[in-house]
Amino acid sequence: MYIEQRQGSLEVICGPMFSGKSEELIRRVTRALIAKQKAQVFKPALDNRYEAAAIASHSKARLEAVAVQGSADIRKLLDPDTRIVAVDEAQFMDEGLIPLVESLADGGVRVILAGLDQDFAGRPFGIMPALLARAEFVQKLHAICMVCGAAASRSQRLVRSSGQVLVGAAEAYEARCRHCHKGPTGDDAPVMVPEG
Repeated sequence: MYIEQRQGSLEVICGPMFSGKSEELIRRVTRALIAKQKAQVFKPALDNRYEAAAIASHSKARLEAVAVQGSADIRKLLDPDTRIVAVDEAQFMDEGLIPLVESLADGGVRVILAGLDQDFAGRPFGIMPALLARAEFVQKLHAICMVCGAAASRSQRLVRSSGQVLVGAAEAYEARCRHCHKGPTGDDAPVMVPEG
């Protein structure tokens, strides 16, 4: 359960594609703005699926944001009066984000991050494991499996591409549960652990 605090904290919203991560980040920041708290919102420039200067959810919710190349850009753009720092698609950010958000939270800033906790193969994605381990509050969202209708915790890639990063939406991915998710083949295949 999320409890608002006056001191700094780190919140991470995670889950597969189509689970509402960006929408939840937008909801939290919007509430802070209604309360007249100064917020700055960032997103990786790599994610240009909807708008260059906004976070947009698949359900069309949107919030103005600054597109950045990495954590160094965020550090340069921070206003000392900011009380809320939010970053969408945190899995695409560099490792410099980890000490930056720790420093912000230690300094009394509420940091809200959203991102995929797993890549298309079901592996931990980028810096997300380190952020999850450091967070006071973690919310894992689920989508609906497009095959069987169960709770979906994974993102199924629908197009051929061997790289871990392939920015896309419904044309390239769909939500799947553990049992309907098909891992990649070849060198990227998940490691099978024998029973016993």
